[in-house]
Amino acid sequence: MFIALVVAAVASLGTPLITSVATSFHVSLGSAQWTLTIALLSGAVATPVLGRLGAGPHRRATILATLAVVVAGSALTVLPLPFAWLLAGRAAQGVGVGLTALMMGVARDHLPEERSAAVIALISVVSIIGAGVGYPLAALLAELGGVRAAYGLGLVVTAAALLTAWRSMPEAPEGRSAHVDVAGAVVLAAALLLVLFLAGERNLWSRHLAVAAVLAVAGVVLLCVWAVIELRSTTPLVDVRAVRHPAVAGANLAMFVGGIGMYLLLTLITRYAQTPHGAGYGFGLTTFVAGLVLIPFSVLGFVAGKLTPRVRTRIADPLLLAGSAVVVGGGFALFAAARSDLAELFVAMGVLGFGVGGFSAAMPGVILAVTPKSETSSAMSFNYVVRSVGYSLGSAIGGLILAAGTGPGHLFPDDSAYTTAALVGIGAMAITTLTSLALARRRSSETNP
Repeated sequence: MFIALVVAAVASLGTPLITSVATSFHVSLGSAQWTLTIALLSGAVATPVLGRLGAGPHRRATILATLAVVVAGSALTVLPLPFAWLLAGRAAQGVGVGLTALMMGVARDHLPEERSAAVIALISVVSIIGAGVGYPLAALLAELGGVRAAYGLGLVVTAAALLTAWRSMPEAPEGRSAHVDVAGAVVLAAALLLVLFLAGERNLWSRHLAVAAVLAVAGVVLLCVWAVIELRSTTPLVDVRAVRHPAVAGANLAMFVGGIGMYLLLTLITRYAQTPHGAGYGFGLTTFVAGLVLIPFSVLGFVAGKLTPRVRTRIADPLLLAGSAVVVGGGFALFAAARSDLAELFVAMGVLGFGVGGFSAAMPGVILAVTPKSETSSAMSFNYVVRSVGYSLGSAIGGLILAAGTGPGHLFPDDSAYTTAALVGIGAMAITTLTSLALARRRSSETNP
């Protein structure tokens, strides 16, 4: 759980530091945004590869080598080097995101079944709330000691994670084998690069729509080619046939659409809180104080993660997914109806955290119920890729809606644009709820024929 928390927190370090990076390195905000985007990209690409390696006999070596890469990347972000080296360091840090699925595989292999389920649920939760832990700490250090001090936090905690893994991580059970499908990995990497690039480059859609559309089509084609490669491979990167199982496919669809909604609300609340009073709304919070708004998200997310394993003894995982999606939708409704007071933003963020925590804790149970132990890391890594793409699209959709609601000559969108974005989020969570209920209905029919 510590390793999952660390890699999630370090990957999110780019979020509160974008403005500080632009100032310190004398680059544009668009260029500074890549300190976050490149970590998302490298994490999405590395996750399925690490998931496949983690399914084999060299899982411990894979974990240690990956953490060593993350530590090396953390050192690059601290050293007084040019901006390009900072991007390289952030890319190396993002690779660590792929370790979360491996931690689930370790828990499932080496803990009793009744205990492993609870631990896997918490690993899933801390991989989400890690952003809420890293955001305010990084922002405070940036204000006190500059951007290098904030990235220094990443170096310290990743070194601690490497030491922890070296001392406590067990070897994988005997009899495992895993071969990496290199062709599949290259094609998937290219497809994800296009998808996440398009999600991050919002200006491309508004200024060069034709180029963006062509790249989007290319991304879809590459994903189709990748699926064909995986179906024909004897050692696929991701077992696409297993992914086609109705329970797994439904869970990934719920994760994709739900991820769009969850990250959309997170983006809306933090951006609204930092909007200066001169815009006619907002609170003009500093980066550090805006980071404190994430505390209810992290605390209630952790509470939901602790409660879910107890509740799932009485309620099926798909129903928990549906209930959590309704809670997140409630957070959107609160934000749409009441955001004139800062306390209301804290409440909406807490509701979001509770919903995301419950959703994240229930998700592994849906997938692993139909997944062999040996494929735990691979199955969950694919789910994390889906989540990463959903989060990126959620951020992009939020940016596009707010950009569309920004009048000519205005720096900030109209207040009504936030309401529009919230309504879109409610729609996304409604789809997620219906998908989860369909999963619950199917499981009920299978268990009670």
